[in-house]
Amino acid sequence: MNWINKPLRISAIAFFFSLLLFVSGCQQTNTVTEQPVTEPQEEVTEQQASIATATINSTSDPAEVLGEAEFTTTGDAMLIEVMMTNAPSGEHAFHIHETGNCAEQGKAAGGHFNPDDVNHGLITEDGFENAHAGDLGNITIAEDGTGSKSLTVERLTFTEGKYAIGNLSVILHEKPDDFGQPTGNAGGRVGCGIIEVTDS
Repeated sequence: MNWINKPLRISAIAFFFSLLLFVSGCQQTNTVTEQPVTEPQEEVTEQQASIATATINSTSDPAEVLGEAEFTTTGDAMLIEVMMTNAPSGEHAFHIHETGNCAEQGKAAGGHFNPDDVNHGLITEDGFENAHAGDLGNITIAEDGTGSKSLTVERLTFTEGKYAIGNLSVILHEKPDDFGQPTGNAGGRVGCGIIEVTDS
């Protein structure tokens, strides 16, 4: 009887080890190494901020600084901040003009920046369809020569597209803009500055 049980025991042991190897192999093939889950990075859609400045000098005495304008753009909008420190008192039109040249008492700056060839208006109210891209309205100057203006204009850029204003000029006019055609009846040019991009 022992000669029968011995081969059975050997076969059983061999089967047992084969079964262990099979199970172990299944476990190894089904093992997945988990990688740490990282949150997807948010896509950066906003452009890096860019800054430009324009030192506004008197057109009658170019050595005399009347104030400064600062332009900051991020994404699709531009913040324009005007700080006058030594300008003639009263209400004055303030526009972006088509040429970056302040010669000839500001006349070399050309007309209003108007890439769409539309009527004069106020860009923040009338939009690009009904106002020049450079129609920034008026700024009020106090008796001590100080005044400030802040506005945000969408779609203006410094270097790209038809609304790029880098290296153009800003003009402080002698009179207020009455928004009449073709350019607001703002009279002569008392201040001029070139828009210079300083960071992009």
